[in-house]
Amino acid sequence: MQYWLMKSEPDEVSIDDVMSAKGKTVPWFGVRNYQARNFMRDAMQVGDGVLFYHSSCPEPGIAGIAEVVSGPYPDATQFDPRSHYYDAKATQEQPRWISVDVKGVRKTRLLSLAEMRTLPQLEDMVVLQKGSRLSITPVTPAQWKHVMALLKGD
Repeated sequence: MQYWLMKSEPDEVSIDDVMSAKGKTVPWFGVRNYQARNFMRDAMQVGDGVLFYHSSCPEPGIAGIAEVVSGPYPDATQFDPRSHYYDAKATQEQPRWISVDVKGVRKTRLLSLAEMRTLPQLEDMVVLQKGSRLSITPVTPAQWKHVMALLKGD
């Protein structure tokens, strides 16, 4: 089992949206970075843990716990010319972008980016590194365990 931090802008898809979705499951769409895509395509597996992170908002941070519940499949938004995520170079025969389905496990208190930065146990988290902008990053088992302990009572 592996662990991931997956960023979503709450006005696009929030943890509340996930928890109210049918089956508490949503497709993770719109990833347009090759390294993040490769994580979904090549490394993620059903059952992997996800720290659901709200980004590009007044107070970014971990807002919930989720899990990967599907293997990779072509992101449908790349084929839709009306979509913000449309990619004219992508074809059904050779899709460029990937989605996976993510299921909400529980909403938590917000573990803010500011709070995360104060915790020595998390200092090596990719999301806390200077210049880190990836929407999907790996989380070590030790980091996962620490975050789970912090959010245990929520």
